[in-house]
This record gives sequence, structure tokens and C-alpha cells, in this order.
Amino acid sequence: NNASSATSNITCVDLLRMRLSLPFTALLGSRSIMSASATSTTAQTFVNNFNAEYAEKHYAFEEQFWGTKMALKGDKFSSAELSRTKKEMEDLLADPAKLKEAKEFRANLEDASEDLTKTLDIIIRTCQCNDMTPQAKAIREQTSTIESDLEMKRNQMKLGYTLAEGEFEAASSVGLRNLLRTSSDEAIRKAAYEGLRSIGPFVCSNGFVEIVKQRNQMAKALEFEDYYDYKVTNAEGFSKVKLFEILDGLEEGTRPLMLEARKELEKRFGKTALDPWNTSFMMAGSIIKKMDPYFPFSKSVERYIRSYSALGITYKGATMNLDLLDRENKYSNGFCHWPVPAWRKPDGTWQPSVTNFTSLADPTAVGSGLTALTTLMHEAGHAAHFANIQQPSPLFSQERAPTSVAYAENQSMFLDSLVSDAAWRAKYAHDATGTPIPFELIEEGIRATHPFAVFQLRAMLSVSYFEKALYELPESEVTAERIQSLADEIELKIQGGFSARPLLSVPHIVSDEASCYYQGYTLAEMSVHQTRTFFKERDGYIVDNPKVGPTLAKAYWECGNSRNFLDIVKDLTGKDLAGESWTNALKESVDDKVASEKKEYDEAIAQSKSASQECEKVDLDMTVRFVDGDKLISDSSTSAGGLLGACKEFEDFVAARVAGASASA
Repeated sequence: NNASSATSNITCVDLLRMRLSLPFTALLGSRSIMSASATSTTAQTFVNNFNAEYAEKHYAFEEQFWGTKMALKGDKFSSAELSRTKKEMEDLLADPAKLKEAKEFRANLEDASEDLTKTLDIIIRTCQCNDMTPQAKAIREQTSTIESDLEMKRNQMKLGYTLAEGEFEAASSVGLRNLLRTSSDEAIRKAAYEGLRSIGPFVCSNGFVEIVKQRNQMAKALEFEDYYDYKVTNAEGFSKVKLFEILDGLEEGTRPLMLEARKELEKRFGKTALDPWNTSFMMAGSIIKKMDPYFPFSKSVERYIRSYSALGITYKGATMNLDLLDRENKYSNGFCHWPVPAWRKPDGTWQPSVTNFTSLADPTAVGSGLTALTTLMHEAGHAAHFANIQQPSPLFSQERAPTSVAYAENQSMFLDSLVSDAAWRAKYAHDATGTPIPFELIEEGIRATHPFAVFQLRAMLSVSYFEKALYELPESEVTAERIQSLADEIELKIQGGFSARPLLSVPHIVSDEASCYYQGYTLAEMSVHQTRTFFKERDGYIVDNPKVGPTLAKAYWECGNSRNFLDIVKDLTGKDLAGESWTNALKESVDDKVASEKKEYDEAIAQSKSASQECEKVDLDMTVRFVDGDKLISDSSTSAGGLLGACKEFEDFVAARVAGASASA
């Protein structure tokens, strides 16, 4: 990333984009201090050592990431250790000597194995994404320290809402958003909204302003336009300009739908329905309450496991640590990370993944079961994807650049989309007596929410447009006040009004690894609809289709980041990635939506009646450990009932917690 010469208009950014799009043999160059007789043996030794060193440093960082985010006890976990381990991992990936050596081996190899050349390629790609000048590296290290401190402060923030009587009720951001959807008391909803709004001033006064400035300084030191351009180029392989050519088309194409939906909401419920603390409740508040008995939180893990098993999904010997319950000082967003990535070692042995997976469920809250189940289906989709990557290095199965954000999110969003299908609900949304949710309730939900489905798309877009505008601000304008006013401006412009989820309450924006990430959700949602259309056309159905898991594993999962996201979508679906399937779904009339869902619901009910008694054994080829912070709740490897036995122990733990909460209320 040296500065371009005076005789050339090609910048370092141009060179990086060229590198990301060309075959590695075309970009290595001819200069080498090594002789052409370099052997595969010495190259393999280099690769083995690099893989081992990366796996060790990756694990150390992820252990700190989990410990600090989950607020585990003891002195082992701290923001200082998080910064140190992150720096050591990034130093390895940014080591110019390692990059040079990998290039030289790659240029001089003759008749090497595919695994060896492929691994050298991914080492080169990954190191290029982390390649920094000394100036940029110094800025990056300073920023990481501020980011770690801010995240610790955010975890410890006194968050909640204030009642009319002045009494403060503590609640996480997830709890506050749940109140917006379910509380019948407008005063409480408004207080919850104001609680979410308080996150913006808090982060802006605790380091975020400086983080924005330093992120941009680092990116510009590497000759990128700004930090957003840097992140998109590294992750997706194309520029910010190219990205917003795609997003602008989606924004312009769905703006009329958004305006029409807002008119319809006002027509149904009055002008106050457009107030951000009222919108979610007016659309579906009563429906969520009616559906609540069919989505008991304690059964959510078992239902996800049974659903995945019926899809033919397996985890190839993985271990999954699940920390699902909300508690004080816990990180305010669900995530799935891999302290041990899955990969195939040079001797042919398989390294199963180890996954850390969290959500923030409050089992006493109305709607918590549906929220938790959707989160489980989503994060477990990430876990299944990364557990099935079968490549010769852990670099293929880690979630940072050069892994495409859209590629990573496509898998999880496809699987969580099933929870909204009437066929899925017919089979898995049952009350305590085993009675499936009635279609009348599903129809009521469709009629209440489908006309406003575009709001979700616009909310996704608003995060990307906000971060784009944020990093395009002149540094002199990067102040707490301007950042907050900019967030409001983008909400009004993209969503038509203030958002029920204020932009500065979105944790991705503050977090290093998730910043400038949200466009991945939008691109992924496009591919989700396209992939759903593929399965419907090929097989006629998706829910409990045993071909789904093997198809996803072969087409999307096994390759890891060795292939381009756009290419794998086209190879499976036969079409270039486009928003057509998504916009068609949004434009479908309510009556047509009800009719198609009713048909699939009736077929699912008929299949359930003709099927044998529910299988008491499911095998996803994984170990599940349920934890609550430092406490181990159950472990399927030691539970007498295996996977379902561990689920039952977790169910009992949740029941005891709910009983305790009721007794102390």
C-alpha cells in the first residue's frame, strides 16, 4: 500500500481491487529471491506453521471476545486483553514478511497439490486484506483500544425505561424493542423508545466520535476513499461506489412501496401509528400476544434442532456453546463466533468447529419465544455453514475479510426465514398440549403485517446509508451532535419517519468487526429470496425437505471463502443475483399470500397427521453445551438423553428461572 508514483494514476486501492479480482498467478509478479527449485515440502511447512500460528492467535482473541461480551467472572477477561490478543492476531495477518514469503512460494511452485496452492492463495488474500502501512497500523491499534473500552462501557450502561411515576425499569435493548412490539400501554412504549434513543448520546460521549475519525484516518492512509470503502472492498471485492449502484436501485424501486405502506398504516390506525413507539405494536402487537402460547421459549432449542434435522443438516462433529438468556452487563446483540474454525488438516484429519453462540431472551416476556426461535434459526444457520466448510486451512472458515458479509449472512437468513412460513408453523409452532397454531391466527398475522413488509427492507437500507454518510463527513463535522442529527436525517429520508430501532442503537455500527456490515444483510436477503425460489421450483417445498441441507452444504458451505459469493448464488440458482424475487414477494397481494400459505399449511398438517409418532432421537452430529454466563446448564455429551436430553435440562432450568421471577414479582 505504498503511495502511487507521480507518473501513474493507479492508486493502492485500484491495485487492491485488481488483486481481489485476478487469479493469484497473475498478481504475484516475476520477482523472487527464491530459486525455481523451491519444493512443495518447504512450502507445505510454511503453510502448516502459518495455519497453526493463526489458529492459536485466533483462539486467544475469540476467547477474550466471548469472555468480555458475556461478562464472565474473574480477571482473565478484560478490554486490555481483548485489545492485546486482537493485535497479535492482526499482526500475524498484516506481517509483510509472511505475505512476501507466501507469494514467493506460490510463484515458484511446480506440480504442487491443489490443497497447497489453494492454501497459499488464501494466505495471500487474507494478508492483503490486512496489509497496512506503519501509519495505518498505528492508527488501527489506537482505534482498537478505544473500541474495546467503548464496548465494555456499553455492556455496563444503565439501560432501561422510566415509568410515569419516575421509577426506572432496567431492560436490555432487546427487551426494550420487545416492549415496542407487545406493550399495550403507549406510555411504556414511548418510554422504551426513549430508552433506545439514549444509546446514541451514550456511545457518542464515550469514544465513538474519535473512533469514526480514526477509522477514516486509517482508511485514507491506505488510499481508500473512506472507511466504508475500505471495509466493502476487503469483504466483497468491489467498491463502495459499486455497492451503492446496487442499493440505490433497490432504494428507488421500493420507495413507492414504503410510501404506500405508511399511508395504509395511517389509514388503518390514525396518524399516531406512524410514531416510532407505535408502529411495531400497531402492525402486530395483538398478533404477537395471541401467538405467544405457540412459541414457548423453553421449547425453542428443541424445535430448531428437530427442524434442522428434518432438513438434513449436520454439523460434522462440532461443539456449540449456547448462552441464550438475557442478564445484566451481557452484550446487547446475538452473535455466532468460532474460536475453533472447521478445517481439513494436511494429514487428512478433520478439525471440527467450536462455536460460541448467544442471544438475549427474557422467558417471562411476551413474544420472547418467537424472537428467540428466530434468532436460534439464524445463528444456528451460521454455525451449520461454518461447521461444513471443508478446506485445507482455518482461513477459509473465519468470518472476517476476505469472507463476504453477504455470503455469511445468506445462509443464516435463509434458514431463519422458515419460521415465518405457514408450513413450518404448522409443524413446529405448537402450544403446551401439542395443538398446532390455527391458520386463522396465521392469516390474521399476514393481513396485519404483509402490507408493511417493505419496512424491514427500508430499515436495512437505512443502516448502510447512515454509515456511508457518516464516513463521508468532513472530519471537522464529526461531532456527537452531528452524528446524532445525521442519524435522524437518514431515518427520515430512507424510512419516511423516525425508526422504531434508532440507528445509533444498532450495535453493528459501533463494533469493529460488524461496522459497515449491514449491506451484507441486504445483499443476502436478495439471495435468500432467490434461493427460496430455486428450492420451490426444483422440489416444490422447503420445510422439512431433506434435500435442503445437503444442497446447501455442497453448493454454498463447503467452499468457504474460496469462491465469490455472486458466483455461488448463480451456480445454484442459475441466475445472477438480483432483487426480483424479493420485490415480487413484497408486491404479492395479501389475498394471494394468504391463499398460498393456506395451501402449504394444509399440506403440512396432513403430513403431520400421517407421519409416525415424533422421533425421540435426532442426530445433528454435534455436541451442545447450554451455559448461562459462567454456569454450565447441560451438556449433550454427558446427558443421559443426548441432544434432546440436554434440551430437557435447559427447559427445566428456564422453568425454574421463570418460577423464581414470578415469585419475586
